[in-house]
Amino acid sequence: MAGIDARQMQDQPDALERAVEQAIAACDGDLRATIRALVVANSFLTEQTTVLSQELDYAWRWISPGFTRSQLKRRMTTGEPE
Repeated sequence: MAGIDARQMQDQPDALERAVEQAIAACDGDLRATIRALVVANSFLTEQTTVLSQELDYAWRWISPGFTRSQLKRRMTTGEPE
């Protein structure tokens, strides 16, 4: 399944079929085990996304807008940082 992203799967039905076949093969042909593995993986990724979003929200609350703004400022004549 590695190397196939969602956009490729939508654009190419064959890519989706290959990903399905790879998932089933990884579980030795057991469809229930395949579904179980995909549900567990999806739950893990959903939880990880939630945690990372919370950490990012926390970081943005504590970063001063003035600090980030000053990092992007350049002098008009030389282009060098102030």
